[in-house]
Amino acid sequence: MPVARLRLPFAVLAVLLAVAPAHAQQSTALQAPATYLGYELGQQFTPHHRVVDYVQHVAARSPAVSVQQYGTSVEGRPLLLATITTPDNHDRLETLRRSNLQRAGMTEGAPQADAAVVWLSYNVHGDESVSSEAALKTLHALADTSRARPQSWLENTVVLLDPCLNPDGRQRYVQWFRETVGTSVNPDPSAREHNPSWAPGRSNHYYFDLNRDWAWAVQPETRQRLDVYHRWMPNVHVDYHEMGVDDPYYFAPGTEPFHENLTDWQREFQFTVGRNNASYFDRNGWLYFTQEVFDLFYPGYGDTWPLFNGAIGMTYEQGGGGRAGRAIVTSEGDTLTLAERIAHHHTSALSTVEATAQHHERVTQEFADYYQSAQQDPPGTYETYVVHREGQGERVEALAAHLDRQRIRYGYATESEAAEGYSYRRGTTEDVQVQSGDLVVHAAQPKSRLVKVLFEPTTRVPDSLTYDITAWGLPYAYGVDAHALSSRVPVDTASTPPTQPSLTGNTNQPYAYVTPWRSRADARFAGALLQDGLHLRFATESFTVGDRTFAPGTLLITRSGNTNRIDTFDDRVRRVAQEHEQPLHAIQTGFTDRGPDLGSGSVGFIDGPNVAVLSGPPLSSGSVGEVWHFFDRQIEYPVTLLPADDFEASMLNDTDVLVLPDGRYGTWLTDGRAEAITRWVRQGGRLLALGDANDALAVRSGYRLARKETGGDSDTTSTTVDLQQYGSQSQAALSRSIPGSIHRVQLDTTHPLGFGLRSPYFTLKRNSEAFAYLENGWTVGALQDSAPVSGFIGQEAEQQIEETTIFGTQRLGEGHVVYFVDNPLFRGFWYGGHVLFSNAVFFVGND
Repeated sequence: MPVARLRLPFAVLAVLLAVAPAHAQQSTALQAPATYLGYELGQQFTPHHRVVDYVQHVAARSPAVSVQQYGTSVEGRPLLLATITTPDNHDRLETLRRSNLQRAGMTEGAPQADAAVVWLSYNVHGDESVSSEAALKTLHALADTSRARPQSWLENTVVLLDPCLNPDGRQRYVQWFRETVGTSVNPDPSAREHNPSWAPGRSNHYYFDLNRDWAWAVQPETRQRLDVYHRWMPNVHVDYHEMGVDDPYYFAPGTEPFHENLTDWQREFQFTVGRNNASYFDRNGWLYFTQEVFDLFYPGYGDTWPLFNGAIGMTYEQGGGGRAGRAIVTSEGDTLTLAERIAHHHTSALSTVEATAQHHERVTQEFADYYQSAQQDPPGTYETYVVHREGQGERVEALAAHLDRQRIRYGYATESEAAEGYSYRRGTTEDVQVQSGDLVVHAAQPKSRLVKVLFEPTTRVPDSLTYDITAWGLPYAYGVDAHALSSRVPVDTASTPPTQPSLTGNTNQPYAYVTPWRSRADARFAGALLQDGLHLRFATESFTVGDRTFAPGTLLITRSGNTNRIDTFDDRVRRVAQEHEQPLHAIQTGFTDRGPDLGSGSVGFIDGPNVAVLSGPPLSSGSVGEVWHFFDRQIEYPVTLLPADDFEASMLNDTDVLVLPDGRYGTWLTDGRAEAITRWVRQGGRLLALGDANDALAVRSGYRLARKETGGDSDTTSTTVDLQQYGSQSQAALSRSIPGSIHRVQLDTTHPLGFGLRSPYFTLKRNSEAFAYLENGWTVGALQDSAPVSGFIGQEAEQQIEETTIFGTQRLGEGHVVYFVDNPLFRGFWYGGHVLFSNAVFFVGND
């Protein structure tokens, strides 16, 4: 290994932080980070509680800073937001905040003050831990009122600084690093301090990537952050990250594909800020790049989501990340230190504040124009989006809650109206009947661009070489019946949905309580009943009692079968239903007018299954987290995480359902482990396979999943090779790729795996895995037509996945295997998949 050359810590940029006679009273008690913490920034990683301590210290000592705790992480750590501006501006801070909201049309009245709002977000990925260190340095620089130049920027700028968006992930990484490193750092890349353990800190407590969650707000940290974000609606937002150790530094402007609803001004000001950043990086001789890699298309990032909310959203990436530790030798033989990484992020932050302050009048005016045009001339073809209520269950309320978190305005129709619109389910333009109670979203509103982005039936991908998924339409994700209308529907709307009776039928000691199965809320309700000691049944065929017909999947809570708790039966059922706002219909007989009687052998039985999920290396932490979060938070049902590295067959003794998340099973799934799992299934277990777990099972004896044969009559003896330019290899690879597109899946709704869903089901496909239709099993979800409903798919990949299994089941001995080729729990927001997955947990094998 070549001798490492250690670069000296960067010199303070005098032009940025020039010290002049204090123009405001600066408390001599304000301490620099090194003085307060007892070490120079960069000498070690600062634990999160000490980050909190220092932020509170600065707020207590500087008249330029105030701080609020806006939330709490899953593990109970505080989420902080520091507000930095001049003391005079602090005196009128509420006026400044309200004025910014008034520019956005999100509160009434005309703006009374003029100041740009810059939000700096640090450490959304916990193992990119330079961010919080840089945040402390930047906070001190802006808080020190003796520094004339930064204070001059704050005269017309409010800086909001979040020092750590993901404190649980950061602390997990910092703790791991401190436990791993010796008395001095080792820059050798092969040292263990440069090889983080499984799930080292990038993600939050549930192993979710919070930088993919802005548009979905599935995680608690995101939801709390969006609440305080919407109280300010900043004009500029910077999201701080790290990338590979051999990369230099990236700052905006971003690269294609750009979403078509970004404005010319948003792209222009990225260049303005980028040139200002470049001037300081040039002066210090620091390497950087722009307009590569980081596109502006997927709406869930910390740069794109603010862009769709009127801000100048930007990502800044420093070379380093979790592998870098405090010092690491790069492939060029140089040594990258934590101090250098801090310097780069610190400089870009001050430069961004400076550039915004210099153009604050235009920044605020363009922000106001953005929202004015949003309301007066909303983008796109459609003026109204209608989500129909009938037969949707809690899905409509779940979607409405999603819109609330995004501050998208909507209402509920109070009358009927005929119109014409595009059907998301059928993909055609047709006559539409808007009914009372339907959810109505008008495009003309402050959030019109975000409305279009989240509701557009088909995303327009100008360049398919993108960093993430290319389709995400909420009506597809929630699996609701919806239409996009090219005209504004002239119906009155109410702010609250129509009320539904919570308990109907003859409630005098009924034979059974009946409730529909259509949504994730129904699965949560079923789980609560099971945990309360009640036994459940479910219909496997439709049946009619009196004037009501009930669909397959309908939950039956019969008095018989719960006789050991007969004295409290009614109270228990009604109490749990009230807690979950679940409708119940009481019936007095098990004798049906049509369909199987309630005592029929064709009626399924649910006795609370014990669920386990394999966890740890070599599995995908993200996939493990999605399953864990689904049970723990979304349906609130107990789940046991089994350690994959210490897995033993005896762990399955009391397990009814085992989930195999996506992961690298190659060396893990030994013959012994495969035999143990197969034996457990044959004895009555239920195995749920996600992602690459399907590949691992497909090559094992007894499992009926098989890869689709590609076939063809091509001449394999031909030596002709098409010439290809070296520079076109990335584009050529796209022909075989599926970055993330939505497809219609033909669904067998008579199978328990399809209960509560409608055909077609919409799947988000992110791989080109192609499995044939199941023999000796059931292909419950079939991709008969591979053309995407929305998003990009490569031509070769599209041909490969046609007529393949998306999900299916097989019987194996006394047990069952459920195959999920596509991920039904993707990032926690694909609601339709949650019903599908719940069916696998509660219904499959119990019919």
